Amino acid sequence: MDGSESVGMPVGGSVAGATSSGAGKSAEAVPGSTGMPVPLADAKAAPRHSLLVRITHWISALCFIALLVTGGEIVLSHPRFYWGETGNVSTPVLFKIPVPSSRHLVPTGYNYTLPDQNGWSRALHFQAAWFVVLTGLLYVLSGVFSGYFRREFLPAKADRSMGALFATLKSHLRFARPGPEEAHSYNLLQRLSYVFVIFVAFPLVIWSGLALSPMWDSAFPATVNLLGGRQSARTIHFFVTVFLLLFVLVHVLMVWFAGFWSRTKAMIVGR
Repeated sequence: MDGSESVGMPVGGSVAGATSSGAGKSAEAVPGSTGMPVPLADAKAAPRHSLLVRITHWISALCFIALLVTGGEIVLSHPRFYWGETGNVSTPVLFKIPVPSSRHLVPTGYNYTLPDQNGWSRALHFQAAWFVVLTGLLYVLSGVFSGYFRREFLPAKADRSMGALFATLKSHLRFARPGPEEAHSYNLLQRLSYVFVIFVAFPLVIWSGLALSPMWDSAFPATVNLLGGRQSARTIHFFVTVFLLLFVLVHVLMVWFAGFWSRTKAMIVGR
């Protein structure tokens, strides 16, 4: 990953593979891009990120922050995790977070409780969740029907090898600054990361979140049973959220490393 990444809904809308050896010359294909040369003039004229991508990016970013804050408050009401259908203070715990609780009936080892913010945090959590779900659906539908996913996330044939993957990993581990071509195209590691986040991590965090709803459990019990029960769904929801948080932190770090202001400006105005 590097500075052309996104948070929440991964973003793009870039022109694939733009480099130049001189004015008026066609750009060479960039490893990890679609493999199609793009004239430098076209690359500069086209927006780095489309309007829809920019809108969905910032909505998802704001919703993700709201979900983290409110989710943290919800966890504080019962910082113990279980596996299976049921779990309470009288059942064996899978693991617990060593923090005080906002509920005095939950044993945490501390002799005090935190202020209970469970009411407003749950309401805002559900609202933010539905906002990000609808935003994600818009992003995915647009990406599928416009061919955006195929253009931006499908690696070129030359990059579909372990050698290409290790070369990209080596470059990132050496903290090599991204070349100018990566301002207009995702590299192989970015593509794989985005595909995993869009089509695995986000659907799983939404699925496990819905499984926590008693209404959803009553209407679609099979979807909850597939996760191992409601308490298993809660534990899965927690770990996927931790993964997404780490993804976002690495993304922000890579944006800073690649050029924070230029990449942020591109995600606001398109260039």
